[in-house]
Amino acid sequence: MAFPPLQIGDLTAKLPIVQGGMGVGISLSGLASAVANQGGIGVIAGAMIGMKEPDVAKNPIEANVRAMRNEILKAKALTNGIIGVNIMVALTTFSQMVRTAIENRVDIIFSGAGLPLDMPRHLLELCEQKKEEFKTKLVPIVSSGRAAGVIDKKWLSRFGYTPDAFVVEGPKAGGHLGFKQEEIQDSGHSLEVLVPDVVQAVRPFEDKCGRAIPVIAAGGVYSGADIKKFMDLGASGVQLGTRFVATDECDADIRFKQSYLDAKEEDITIINSPVGMPGRALFNDFIAASRAGQKKPFKCIFHCLHTCNPKETPYCIAQALISAMRGNLKGGFAFCGSNVHKVDKIVPVAELMATLEKEYDAACAKT
Repeated sequence: MAFPPLQIGDLTAKLPIVQGGMGVGISLSGLASAVANQGGIGVIAGAMIGMKEPDVAKNPIEANVRAMRNEILKAKALTNGIIGVNIMVALTTFSQMVRTAIENRVDIIFSGAGLPLDMPRHLLELCEQKKEEFKTKLVPIVSSGRAAGVIDKKWLSRFGYTPDAFVVEGPKAGGHLGFKQEEIQDSGHSLEVLVPDVVQAVRPFEDKCGRAIPVIAAGGVYSGADIKKFMDLGASGVQLGTRFVATDECDADIRFKQSYLDAKEEDITIINSPVGMPGRALFNDFIAASRAGQKKPFKCIFHCLHTCNPKETPYCIAQALISAMRGNLKGGFAFCGSNVHKVDKIVPVAELMATLEKEYDAACAKT
């Protein structure tokens, strides 16, 4: 049995696989276009996307907006497939980045790290101002059916618009997590519980808007068997991050990828991130020093997150993630998903997609 397609409005992904947006700089146009070329949905991460721009310290808004536009255009030049961007609500440049993505006709905007209650305004304003239709799909990332319901109600009452889809991200995801520390290991917050919860929460709004609002499962999805499991629970597709890091086309330095190959299960840890959320990462000397109270003095030059207070922060999260992406893991750390220890080789994206489909077929054959 072949993978079913993922339908989001008038967009059809041949494979129901979304490549997670991984910052800083882990998923840019290179990885996103490779995934899109295989029939999945490739996603560019917006967090500190302007890190390579020469004026990022002096003009962070302009630099990040420029880099966002350039990465979208690069990806579109490399593929005719579906390209999305991930723009965190917590970014100080959120509004500008959303508008830039829409103006450059990105296919989908995924948005989490906060509730994107105002996002449709930018789409509707641009349509009105420019007297043309922009078809960008808006997809919030949530961690509960309640959050999905809040967004649905707010968007419908304020804008007459409902999300085009939802990503529900469970506590086994990599990077920043939308859960309290005590919820991460709680089976009541597992993705197996969350997927049906969100599917049920959006159903009344499907009836109101007269169209499907697909739910995409994320966080700990690793194999084709996992994909089948969550689609059996009502998901229309899945989002994967960790496995895409270990691909030839991933935009990170080879030393970042090697940290995944070297990872053991006991290396996976939960940190208290400077942005005020827990995060899953690979333990190293940088994290050990932070836990020991060894602050790394810095002057905030990026002003990238609303939720970061430089006066109380032990280190600059942006600089730490930039260092890691460049392969300097002494100056930062690698975010990862809960299954990172299973990664044992780096492969082309095409091979990974084929493997996932074979695993999915095998799981279907058993039922």
